[in-house]
Amino acid sequence: MDDKTIEALGKLRKALETTERARGHLYSFHQLTGTADFELGDAVAALREAGHAEHADRVQRDLLGRNVLPGRWTFQIVEEYDDMYHDVFRDVERAVRDDLADGERHGFEKQLKRERQRLSAAAYSENRGRTDQ
Repeated sequence: MDDKTIEALGKLRKALETTERARGHLYSFHQLTGTADFELGDAVAALREAGHAEHADRVQRDLLGRNVLPGRWTFQIVEEYDDMYHDVFRDVERAVRDDLADGERHGFEKQLKRERQRLSAAAYSENRGRTDQ
């Protein structure tokens, strides 16, 4: 495989890895928002216990279980991201890689590893005979 193809596939793979990171942040958003909703339940109970029923009612009515986007909880956003974007991205990346690199992943990194290790071995060989170290 030529260097330009390896570089192009490396860029495509890096873009996929970036979407993996974005997906992780989306799952964090999902979990944190869910945790906040359960914490709201605790706040409602604490407000009631402290004698602030009107405020407890408002928090419960306006926030508890609220959609974060029109008609959607965070799990639905995660599912839509996966189905409409992430899964398609992975499928396209895999198809391009299968066609151009026989399915080999991280070709750019493999090339980089070989070069970095070659440089390391050369430096080790050069320094091995020196006595001033």
